[in-house]
Amino acid sequence: MVQYSQFTHEQLRALKDELEKKYEKFKAEKLSLDMSRGKPAPAQLDLSLGLLDILNSSETLKVEENIDVRNYGVIDGIQEAKKLFADLLHVDPKQVIVGGNSSLTMMHDTITRALLHGVVDSIEPWHKLEKVKFLCPSPGYDRHFAICESLNIEMITIDMLSDGPNMNQVEELVSKDPSIKGIWCVPKYSNPEGTTYSDEVVDRLANMKTKAPDFKIFWDDAYTIHHLTDEHAQLKDILETCQKAGNPNRVFIFASTSKITFPGSGVAVMAASEDNIQFVKQQLAFQSIGPDKLNQLRHVRYFQTIDGIHHHMKRHAELIKPKFDLVLQILQTNLATLDIATWSKPKGGYFISLNTMDGCAKNVVQLAKEAGVTLTNAGATFPYGKDPNDRNIRIAPTYPTLSELETAMDVLCVCIQIASINKLLQSSK
Repeated sequence: MVQYSQFTHEQLRALKDELEKKYEKFKAEKLSLDMSRGKPAPAQLDLSLGLLDILNSSETLKVEENIDVRNYGVIDGIQEAKKLFADLLHVDPKQVIVGGNSSLTMMHDTITRALLHGVVDSIEPWHKLEKVKFLCPSPGYDRHFAICESLNIEMITIDMLSDGPNMNQVEELVSKDPSIKGIWCVPKYSNPEGTTYSDEVVDRLANMKTKAPDFKIFWDDAYTIHHLTDEHAQLKDILETCQKAGNPNRVFIFASTSKITFPGSGVAVMAASEDNIQFVKQQLAFQSIGPDKLNQLRHVRYFQTIDGIHHHMKRHAELIKPKFDLVLQILQTNLATLDIATWSKPKGGYFISLNTMDGCAKNVVQLAKEAGVTLTNAGATFPYGKDPNDRNIRIAPTYPTLSELETAMDVLCVCIQIASINKLLQSSK
């Protein structure tokens, strides 16, 4: 097919009329399809049903610390869970806190505590500063940005490149501004681009000179084992790299089993230097008498070892890779030659990042909504919900069935074409 930019004004109008007829047919079907969030499908949740009866009265409910997991105690998680998740994150169990079901809660609480009390190497609590700022590689994770906005932390957009955040921007900013206290990172199969940080980016993050002595990297390793293929992306160890760089306390690492087992009943984990861990544990003692240790033990006995988790994730990949393949196939078939959109081709994670022509994303999302297909809001992948180019759309393929996904993608492709033609017609006036 010819690129739309080479069409005459009359050809564009004729094509628009044809596409709008297709669009009206979709609207007449009164669809209700949702691709707005990266939720596991029911078939994925079924993979973990064994968790529900893995604990029974014939087995002891005491753990290594000689604690009955039904009772109070063990503020930082049971030792068996620490060992399992230390293997997952390639750290020492002494560097791990195992919590409740949500890593997002752990991130929110870590920042809130820093605002109230500072962190282990702070001169004063962060709230005493006139402003606190975070760097936000974008497109990025909307819930990270929502935490900052809710806590009145100013966000600075950093460009995401093919190997991670633009480190020239990052290094320039942190070297001069002591109010910049942190950076959000989704370092492996990033949300939504599917990018894995290069060794060079990890090295530069660990070694860079920061004006704030208590600058922190919030390293959300949410998709560390969410591979789609047998070709696994490799991510350099950030904690070890920070230690070698002389900045051992620079990073907080977060992960969870939310998309491994049950999103509402998973297990979250934080890893950091032992100094960071001890500092956090002291504060946790005022917040809770202990996490859900029964759930931690369920996960330990269900998976037993890191190999058990890897085997489980292969079964997930068997379910969701066909969905990713279908999305990419439909985009390729319908849009590849038109020069009106580009998209990522991730090897893992939960999303596909789609870029329309500049100034079209909001129109595409609205058109899709009116046709019964719900997408993540345009702009959601940027701080304050403002995409400066109005072009990025996050596609979440996992939850719909293959049949629903095919229909939703057909609708989306028609919407992209209509919005693109509208843009070209406006610019040709």
